Formats: sequence, C-alpha cells, structure tokens
Amino acid sequence: MHHPPTPPTGTSQAVPNDSVVVIAPQYCTPNQVDFHIAKKVEYLTEGNYNLGAFDINGNKIFIVTTKYYKRYRILLDAAGVPLVSLKKKNVSSSRWNVYRGDSENSKNLLFSVKKTTFLGFLAFKTNLDVFLASNRNEGVCDFKIKQKCNEKSCFIYRGNSDNLIATMHKKKTVQGKYFGKDTFLVTVYPNVDYAFVMALCVVVDEINHGGEDIDNKDGADDWVGWGGCGG
Repeated sequence: MHHPPTPPTGTSQAVPNDSVVVIAPQYCTPNQVDFHIAKKVEYLTEGNYNLGAFDINGNKIFIVTTKYYKRYRILLDAAGVPLVSLKKKNVSSSRWNVYRGDSENSKNLLFSVKKTTFLGFLAFKTNLDVFLASNRNEGVCDFKIKQKCNEKSCFIYRGNSDNLIATMHKKKTVQGKYFGKDTFLVTVYPNVDYAFVMALCVVVDEINHGGEDIDNKDGADDWVGWGGCGG
C-alpha cells in the first residue's frame, strides 16, 4: 500500500465526469491509475529503450526511447507503437513540444510544456505551464505542474485552479522488478488520460536534467525525475 504525497492546502481532486483526454481516450478510465516509472529494468535491455512505466503488477505499459542524436524522445505503448514524440524547441529553450505519433510536424502538435518559475529552496522550486495546441495565445495555461524539492513530489493541476489530476513521488524500488534504483510512483486520478501524464513525466525529467543525455550509464541516479528538482 502506498502513501501519496500530501497536496498543498486547498487542492481538490478532478471532477469524475470532467474527463481529461489529450493523447487517446483509451487511457482515460473511471478508476484511479497507479504506475511506476523506472530505468535500467531487467527485461528492457534490448534496443535503445531507456525508461519504462509499469503497472502495480509489474506489467509494462509504456517505454521511452530516443531518436536523432538523443534529443528526440518517443513514448511507445507496451506493443512498441509510438504514441507521442517529444522534442526540445531549441538548445537554449526550456520549452518542449509534444507531437502525435512519431512526428515533429506542427500539424501534429498536441501540447507544449514551458518552465515558468524558479522559486526558493523551501517552496515550489519548479513550475511548468502546459499549453494545448488549441491554446494559441497561451494567455492562461491548460495545466500546471508544481514540484516540491523537500518532499520529492510533484502535483499536476488543471489550469491555474486547485483541481488536482495527478501526483508523483519518489519511493524505493519494488523487490524483484527493478535493479535497485529508486523509482517513482505516479497516481492519476479517475477520468484523466494517463498516457498524457506519462508524457509530462518525461518532459519534466528532461527539464530537470537541463537537456542532458538520459542514457548516461555512469550516474548514481540515472533518472532524476520530478524529485530531482533541477533547474
């Protein structure tokens, strides 16, 4: 049994009949979805896979691989079918664009993630704004990601509201499933697209790394994730 991180005061859970579908409706269920994100997993050793997501029984549900000099991430389903492609807008940018399938065509843009805030040591250190492709003027974000360094936790909200749709926190590995690395438990509330949440996990990890190669094999903590609080 896991213990989710405590959200900030005033937070409310997503309304059940107010679905969030960004990538595909099949990833939006009436039940809460929990999954782990881990790296260097025993049965993900072939090819260029570097990150995996697994349900509570250890079944693979997502894989992240790289393309084009490791600056272009692809989120695959368990069968290896590309769901979305994630690409940094440019070398100096803290903005990532996410496209449908194995694409980077602007016509297939689904959403963008932009780093907006870098606060103090004991407060939210990293705030990220998420803009859907339909939100062209980007006056108000469609989703907001807030990260807490002291709790190594992250919270995803709908717009600038207190409507919480997903959380993530660092936890110890599940015995027998991973290589002894710390893993991250993601909790997605009912009627929220968990493939979308997984894509956000990948982007936040990239921003926390400052764009460094996530295939680094020498680091003690290979996947910083939201708990890394990078800037």
